[in-house]
Amino acid sequence: MADKKRLSVVLIARDEAGLLPECLESVAWADEIILLDSGSKDATQDVARSFGAKVFQNSDWPGFGKQRQLAQSHATGDYILMIDADERVTPELRKSIENVLNTPQENTVYSLGRSNLFLGRFMRHSGWYPDRVNRLYPSIFSYNDDLVHESLNTGNAAVVGLQGDLQHLTCRDLLSFQRKQLSYAQAWAEQRHQQGRKCSFFSIISHTLGAFTKTWILRAGFLDGKQGLILAGVNAQYTFNKYAALWALSHQLQK
Repeated sequence: MADKKRLSVVLIARDEAGLLPECLESVAWADEIILLDSGSKDATQDVARSFGAKVFQNSDWPGFGKQRQLAQSHATGDYILMIDADERVTPELRKSIENVLNTPQENTVYSLGRSNLFLGRFMRHSGWYPDRVNRLYPSIFSYNDDLVHESLNTGNAAVVGLQGDLQHLTCRDLLSFQRKQLSYAQAWAEQRHQQGRKCSFFSIISHTLGAFTKTWILRAGFLDGKQGLILAGVNAQYTFNKYAALWALSHQLQK
């Protein structure tokens, strides 16, 4: 029987002192915890150290993908579990992860099903459940360079889904969530603008209406009640902001 693989939990964070305790409690069983701080002005670093985490800092923000790469570079484990401060590993998911560490498979990464909280409700539809993300993987893999909505470069690896939820406290306060969404939309538009991408004025409208329809009808958001309707509107607004910002960047060059 092979020796159990070592697990490094890796986080990037900024001003997350309030959320960190429950997050770190849920992964306290890992072999090590790595936190890369992005310039916190609160007690994020102190909280992390109180849980035995190894804390590093990089305030020169390179985008989410490269920041995750840098955070992972400090890890020494055989496997990486990449999480965020607003996520919690449930007992069932912990059991699944430990099974992987005890019986690892070659060239395999593992997807976790996220249960997303939106305004007091863990959503079961709306495209938000199960929101599978590739977060547990051998340390030979790493994230791409995307500024936002970064993802793991899995190559030709097999992707296996694990049992148990990764609870994600996505939206506890609507206005804070909207501000974050606006920053994501800006980063999305800037990245695509740098890649030479453009969009028409009509595509702003079509993508916006499509986002609402997909969330509310095609992904059965109506079964999530009032939160489902609000989320459909939020998704439509976020999509509008992305494409309108991309259109504006191209339009400004023409002046």
